[in-house]
This record gives sequence, structure tokens and C-alpha cells, in this order.
Amino acid sequence: MQQCSSILPLLFLGSTVMAQERPNIVFILADDLGWKDLSCYGNKYTETPNIDSLAKKGMLFTQFYAASPVSSPTRASILTGKYPARLQLTNFLVGNRINPNSPVVPAPWKPYLEAREVTIAELLREAGYTTAMIGKWHLGNHDSIAPWSQGFDFTRMIGKNGLDYYNYSIFEDSYQKEFTDDGSAYLTDKLTDFSIEFLNANSEKPFFLYLSYSAPHVGIVPRPDKLMKYFRKYQKAEEKFNPYYAAMVESIDEGVGRIMQFLRDNHLLESTIIIFTSDNGGLGIDELGPTPTSNLPLRMWKGHVYEGGIRVPAIISWQGKIKQAQISNDYFCSIDFFPTICEITGIDSMPENIDGISILPFLIGKNRSIEQRPLFWHYPHFSNQMGRPAGAVRIGDYKLVENYETGQLELFNLRTDISESVDLSGKMQQRTKDLHEILVKWRKEVGANMVIPNPEYKKRQKP
Repeated sequence: MQQCSSILPLLFLGSTVMAQERPNIVFILADDLGWKDLSCYGNKYTETPNIDSLAKKGMLFTQFYAASPVSSPTRASILTGKYPARLQLTNFLVGNRINPNSPVVPAPWKPYLEAREVTIAELLREAGYTTAMIGKWHLGNHDSIAPWSQGFDFTRMIGKNGLDYYNYSIFEDSYQKEFTDDGSAYLTDKLTDFSIEFLNANSEKPFFLYLSYSAPHVGIVPRPDKLMKYFRKYQKAEEKFNPYYAAMVESIDEGVGRIMQFLRDNHLLESTIIIFTSDNGGLGIDELGPTPTSNLPLRMWKGHVYEGGIRVPAIISWQGKIKQAQISNDYFCSIDFFPTICEITGIDSMPENIDGISILPFLIGKNRSIEQRPLFWHYPHFSNQMGRPAGAVRIGDYKLVENYETGQLELFNLRTDISESVDLSGKMQQRTKDLHEILVKWRKEVGANMVIPNPEYKKRQKP
């Protein structure tokens, strides 16, 4: 591989972009897939030949970030191009953990994506695309904010608690029609089946498929027929890994392979851009069962603003447009998908306050010297994975982390210290101060809600 560094009526398509020239879009999102869980990212045990092939035919990103260390906020950032802090959707939908021994309580937040937000699906449908959302939604349950009300023509949304890989339910285009599994169809496979169904019915016109797998989120339930080879590998492995988790990841890979085969058989590869990524870092702690994965050498895991919680795999392939076998070491974020898709499809006007940038010139080789602007994270909550309220900013090689409970600042050079093990804040006080001022200014600009003093904590501190 090569190394390389309420406005809908006003939206319109550039006159030079004809409908037949606009590419199809397949966006595949994994749930809690870690940065090193794919063989193309160096995993020695999990077999992901189809995703590896996707990387060989496009661009693999070594420094791609989720906008949040947890699920719902990142999903909102993908669909809107906005930071979770701007949306005030800063935690996963049912997250409401409080630590009575902390000096702060979590910031107020909205456990849903507001219906007034314009999604990429709404823009694409307005532009003549047929749109589909298949899998995990996780942005609110009210009918007004369900996928069928947010720009998707075809919806197959996971119901119930979203954690069942058998005996699950799927809502079909409304809450009035529901498919219930009888225990015979593995969820990852069923979501792929629905995707093929949609593609088969809509391959003659521009389409947008947003396939949101629930795997490999806990509970860890693989297909039984995929387990034996990973048990054999586990017995011989120098480093221990979770064979159940590896089997789940392989099922995702198999689904990607089936979709790629459909596109290939129907001569759609050259007219389809394929994006694969994850909503946050891998889960490196035991939650609802044994620890699923390790993010080493990255620090921490899902629920933390350290690299293990926010750095994710990302691959983009577009046959004939994106040069093959490229590895990008530049950093980008999930907020960038929205404006990138808009530019690719010829949408000239976007909603206000979009935080992302289009990386299309970078993808197709027109601009390899793209400016590495600041990236921000704001997680004013206690996560289920032992994460504490914190924020972060990255500019160039340097990343600042602010602890919202204590005010402590940490500074890391990610080029020389990917593990965030050496705090440079004491040695580089001016840079630390400058980055913190940038972070504070950004929070004010986007209207970020902050943690609140815990009155019970103060009472307990009195002599």
C-alpha cells in the first residue's frame, strides 16, 4: 500500500452534475469495532478478507476519529455533519450514570436527535436518491425522529433493546409493521439480507444505503459455525483474544463481502463509493461478559476521550476514482462524512453550522496537503466503561485532554507517543495553555453544556 500523508427547499444540485453521474453510496457502520480489530489494521487472529480487499482497492485511514467515545453522538455526527456538543446529544440514549462521590454531576443533554436537524438522507432524497437505513438507529424512538421521518425511504430498524442477535425484532418502515425472528436467523446476516433486498430493488437509480450493524457490540453472541477455528487459534495464540468476538467480526466481514459481490455482479462498483467505519473505539473492559477486545497500543477504550475510545478504523473505496492501496496518516473525523458526501453528489448548499469538511479533494488526489485543523471532543458524562467527564482537542501532533472533575490538563505528542503515556503539560506549559484556550473557546462557540457542581459532594466535604 502507498503512504500519503428547515432549509430543504433551498437546497439544490449543481447544474453540471447529472443524475446518472452521481455515484451510489454504501455506508457501513460497525458498532464498537476497535481500531485494531481488522486484519488490515494488524489484527493477527480475526479473519476479515473482504474488508481487507476493500482497503486494498481504496484508502485506509490510520488516524480517523469518531466524534464521540460512545455510540449515539457519533451516529448523529455522521448524519448531520455536526459535533455532538453542538447538537447537545453528548451521551448514548439511555446513558444517565451519576457518581455520588464525584464533585460534579453530568451536563444536561438531549437523548435524541432533534427532528429539525437536516440529515444527509434528507438531502440525498431531495436530490433524487433512494435512501435506506438498515440496522441500529439509536437516535431516538419518537415517530418524528425515526428513520422514516428523517429522510429514509426504506427502513429496517432494530427494535427491542438492540442487543439480541437471535429472537430480535425489526421495524419495517413504521412502528406498525414488525418482523420478529424465531431464533433461526443471525442478526448480522439478516441485516445483510435486508441490504441486498434494497439494492436489488433500487439498483437502476442513485441509492444511499446506510447499513448500521449492531455487531460486535456486547453481548457477545457469534454464529456457532464460526467459532471452532477461533478456538483453535486461541489455543496457539501468544496473545490472548476473545474468540467469540473474533467470530462476530468475521460475520460483519462476510456481510461486506456479500454486498461487494452484489455490486460486482451488477456492474455497480465503478459507480458506487463505499465507506466502512465504526462509531467509537473498541470495548476493552468486561461489560456484560468477558472483555471483547484490546486497543493496545492505544490508551483506554470506548467511553474515554483517550485514543482507544475515539480512534476508529475507516476505509473508503471508489473504483476508478480513489487510487488503490493507499494509507492515509492524516487525521479526519466522522463529522467530515456529511460534507464529503454532499460534494461527491453535487449538493451545493448545506445547512448552517456544519462542523465537518469535505475530504473529497484528498480522496481523489487533487489536494494531498489538506490542512490539519483542530478536532474537538466533549464528553461531560460518566460512561458505563469507567470513563469520566472530559474534553479534548487535537491540533497537529498534539492533543490536550481536560478532566472536567478536577480541571487537570494533560498534553500528549501523538506522533511520538501514540499510547498517551507521557504527559508533557509540565514541560510545555505555553502550548498546554494555548490548546486549553482553544478548547474553551470552541465549547462557547458550539454552546456545549458543561458538568454541574454536585451539591451532595460539597455537603460531605464540610468538617
